[in-house]
Amino acid sequence: MKTVIHERNCVRVAEILAEGVIVRDTGDFLDLVANSGTRHIVIRQENVCPEFFDLKTGVAGEILQKASNYGVGFGIVGEFGEVESKSLRDFIYESNRTGRHIFVPSLDEALDIFCAG
Repeated sequence: MKTVIHERNCVRVAEILAEGVIVRDTGDFLDLVANSGTRHIVIRQENVCPEFFDLKTGVAGEILQKASNYGVGFGIVGEFGEVESKSLRDFIYESNRTGRHIFVPSLDEALDIFCAG
């Protein structure tokens, strides 16, 4: 696992680069938070367990609640345009609307949102 720090408008964002799943639960997420040194973390869709995207499991809710509790913005970069589940589409829409936890197609878009002046 590798962490790349991006900085724009005096905002630091940690991009986590890894092979495979690195976030399975709140413990994994909190490890990222503790080791990132930033208030914003971005990872790739494939680095999050599939259960995260099945809202019935509660994994997404638990992780994003921890992110909110700790004041951390959490971004997931991936392809979300073809999501079949209406509840997941709505969840992504509402998350992106608030801008605190985001689901976007590119790192640049995540940086634009998290680092908006």
